[in-house]
Amino acid sequence: MIQSETLELLEWQRLCQHLATFAATKLGAIASRHLHPPATLAESLHLLAQTKEVYQLECQLTSGWTFEGIQDIGDALERAERQGILSGEDLLAIATTLAGVRRLRRLIDDQEDIPVLNQLVADIRTYPELEQEIHRCIDERGDVTDRASPKLAEIRQHSKSLRDRIYQTLQNIVQRQGGALQQPLITQRGDRFVLPVKAPQKDSVSGIVHDASSTGATLYIEPHAIVGLGNQLKTYQRREQAEAEAVRRVLTEQVAAVKPDLEQVLAVATRLDLATAKARYSLWLQANPPRFIDPNQRESITLRQLRHPLLVWQYQHEEDAPVVPITIQIQPQIKVVAITGPNTGGKTVTLKTLGLAALMAKVGLFVPAKEPVELPWFEQILADIGDEQSLEQSLSTFSGHIRRISRILEELENCRAPWRVSTDGGEDDLAQREPDTPHPTSALVLLDEIGAGTDPAEGSALAIALLNYLADHAQLTVATTHYGELKALKYQDERFENASVEFNDVTLSPTYRLLWGIPGRSNALTIAERLGLKSDVVSLAQTLVGGSSEDVNQVISGLEAQRRDQETKAQEANQLLQQTERLHQEVSSKAKLLQERERELKLSQEQAVQDAIAQAKAEIAQVIRKLQQGPQIAQNAKKATDALKEIEQRHIPKPPAKAKPAFQPKVGDRIRIPRLNQTAEVLTPADEDGELTVRFGLMKMTVSLADIESLEGQKAHIPVKSKPASTPAPAAASPPTPPIRTEKNTIDLRGSRVADAEVELEQAISKAIASGVLWIIHGKGTGKLRAGVHEFLERHPLVDRFELAKQAEGGSGVTVAYLK
Repeated sequence: MIQSETLELLEWQRLCQHLATFAATKLGAIASRHLHPPATLAESLHLLAQTKEVYQLECQLTSGWTFEGIQDIGDALERAERQGILSGEDLLAIATTLAGVRRLRRLIDDQEDIPVLNQLVADIRTYPELEQEIHRCIDERGDVTDRASPKLAEIRQHSKSLRDRIYQTLQNIVQRQGGALQQPLITQRGDRFVLPVKAPQKDSVSGIVHDASSTGATLYIEPHAIVGLGNQLKTYQRREQAEAEAVRRVLTEQVAAVKPDLEQVLAVATRLDLATAKARYSLWLQANPPRFIDPNQRESITLRQLRHPLLVWQYQHEEDAPVVPITIQIQPQIKVVAITGPNTGGKTVTLKTLGLAALMAKVGLFVPAKEPVELPWFEQILADIGDEQSLEQSLSTFSGHIRRISRILEELENCRAPWRVSTDGGEDDLAQREPDTPHPTSALVLLDEIGAGTDPAEGSALAIALLNYLADHAQLTVATTHYGELKALKYQDERFENASVEFNDVTLSPTYRLLWGIPGRSNALTIAERLGLKSDVVSLAQTLVGGSSEDVNQVISGLEAQRRDQETKAQEANQLLQQTERLHQEVSSKAKLLQERERELKLSQEQAVQDAIAQAKAEIAQVIRKLQQGPQIAQNAKKATDALKEIEQRHIPKPPAKAKPAFQPKVGDRIRIPRLNQTAEVLTPADEDGELTVRFGLMKMTVSLADIESLEGQKAHIPVKSKPASTPAPAAASPPTPPIRTEKNTIDLRGSRVADAEVELEQAISKAIASGVLWIIHGKGTGKLRAGVHEFLERHPLVDRFELAKQAEGGSGVTVAYLK
C-alpha cells in the first residue's frame, strides 16, 4: 500500500507516460505505462543490461532498429485457441508480426557483445512456413486469394460470369428505357442489382421494387429479367463465403496449434520494444547508465548534475523554466540527510528527484546525471511528501503525515530480516546479535517537512526521535525540515549530514541549488524587512529569537560566502585549463604544419637535385657528340675539356663546411640514446671497445659510443682500434628494437563502414610512418571490415606487409601493418 502511495507521490505514472511515447508498438506503449520496479537486484541488472545493449545497437546500426509490422495479436491468439475463426486482417497481422520479430532477431544475431539480447531471442520460433502460408492465402486487404483454394477460384469465376451477364442485361434495359430512368446508371440495394426508375413510369420497367428515395420520386427496381441471375449470384456468393471461411478456419487451426510459441514471440517483441523505449528515452534525456554500489564496500553515492526528468520534459515540451541540476554526494557512513532552507526553495523537488533517480535505475533506465552515476539498489523506496490534509476523513496535516509515516515504519519492520548469512556459508556478525538488535534494511525513505503541523517543540522532538530510529533501520533517509534543532544532529552523530537550498539575499528568491555540509539559515526576518514590514516589529522579533540564533545565521552566511568564493575559483581554474588545452591544440597544429612544410621542402629540394643531374647529363652528352662529330684535334679536345669544367662548376655543389670535432663523452656528462629515446648520465669513460656505462632513472646499462650523442645532437667520436693481421669475423648486428604500441600508431575502426574506414586508415598510415608500424583494431564481427582493411593494405604503396596480431594483442580482431 505505502509503496503504491510512494509511486503516486513521486509522479511515477507521469514518467511512465513520457516513456510510452518512445515505444514503437502498442504493446510496448502499454508495458511502458504499467512499468513497475522489480523486486530483486538481479532483475534490475538484467533490465539495465537490456537497455545498454539496445542503446548500443541504436548507435551502431545504420539501417535502423525498427519494429515495423509487429502488432498486438494477443486477442487473435485467444480467439484461435477458443476455436473462433480469425479474420483475414487478424491472420495478416500474425504474419507481419512473425516477419518483424524475425528481422529483429537477425539484426541481433549479426552483432557481437550483446549477450543479453542474444539470450532473449535465442529460443523463439517465428514459423516462416506459417507466415508464407498466410501470405499465400490472404492478400494485403485481408481477403482470401484465389490461389488459396481451386474450388474458391472456380466459384469466383462463375460469379464473375453471372455478374457480367447481369450487367449486360441491365445495360440493354437502360438503352431501351432510358427515358423512364431517373439516371442512366446501374446501382445496388442490399446485394441486388437495381435501376433508378421514375415513380410515374414504374410500369415501364417491370420488376421487384427494393427501395425508394426519400421524396418517393425514384424507385429502385430489380427487373424480372435478372431476378433469376441475381438469385444464382447470391447462391455463389454464399458458397464463396463458406469456402473462404474454410480457408481461414484451416489457417486459424494452424495458428492455434502453435499458440504458446506465438505468445512467446509476442512477449519477446514487447520486451524488446520496452527496452528500446528505455534506451531512446535515456538518449533524449542525455542520461547515463547507473552503477549499483555495494554499501558494504564503503562506496559513496554520486549523482552529479542530477536533473528532474519530469521538469526536463516540461522544459522541452512546454517551454517552461530551465531545469536547475543538483549534485548529491553522500558518504557511506551517512544514514540521514536533513535538508533545510526557505519554502519554494526546491527541497521537495530534491526529494522527488532523488526518488525518481532510484526508481529509474531499478527499472533499467539511465539516470539524467553526469558520469559516474553511482547509487545503491534500494529494495524499497518509501516517501511521505505533500500535504495530507483531508476534510472528509477529519485529518489534519499532522495526522495525515503521522499515518503515512506509521505505515512506512511498519513496512520497514516487516521487511527487516532477523539475521543475514555470509557468502562463505556461515552466519556473519549480525547472526550473533540479539533478535531485537536494529540494523538497516535496503530502503530509501523520503520525508517532507518532518514533524510539521503541530507544536514546534513537540514536532522538533518527534522529528529527532524519528530520524534516529530511521538511522538504525533504513539504509538512507532524506528529510526536509524547518526545525533548527535538526541541524545540530550532524555534530552529535556521524551518521547525520546537513544540506540546504541556496537563497539569494539580494533578489529574495531561491536559486534551487543544493549545498552540502551547510545547514540552511533562517531568512524569515530578512525577507519580512525587505518586503516592507516595520523595522520596529522586525527588531522586536530579533530580540525574541535570541542572539545565539543570529550568531548561527552569521556563521552559516560566512560559510556560504566561503563556498561561493571556492566555486568561483574552481570556475576560473576550469577556464584556465580550457585555455591551456586550446593553446596545446594550437601548438600541436602548428607543429604538424611545420612538419608538413619541411617534408614538402625536402621533396622540392630532392626534385631540384634530380633535375640538375638530368640537365648536366644532357649537356655532357651534347659535348661528347660535338667532339665525336668534329675532327679529333687537340684544340677541339681542349674546348670539350673546358666545357665539362664549366658544367662541373655550375652543377656540383660546394663542399660542405668542415665538420665540428666529434663529441667526447666524459664522466658526469648528460647524453642522449636516440634508439631508446632516453637522456642518461655518463658513469664511466669509454673503454678500448668503445663502450661506456650510463644511468637513466634507476637503471644502469652499457652502451656503445655509436649509440649515443650529445644533447645538441653531435655524434660521439669512435676511436680506431688497431686490427690484427687476420681478418676478424664480422660483428653480429644488434637485434632491431621491437616496435612499441602507442596511441599514435593505433587506430580503432570498429563500427565503421569499409568506405569510411579507408579514409581513416589513410590518415593513420601517414601519421604512423615515423614509427614504421600501425596496429589496426577492426574487431571480429562478420569479417567484412577485416577483409576490406586487408584489401586496402595490399594495394597501399607505403605498406610493406601486414599480419594478424598475436592472441595477447587481439588476435583476429587486430591487424598489424609494417610500413616502408
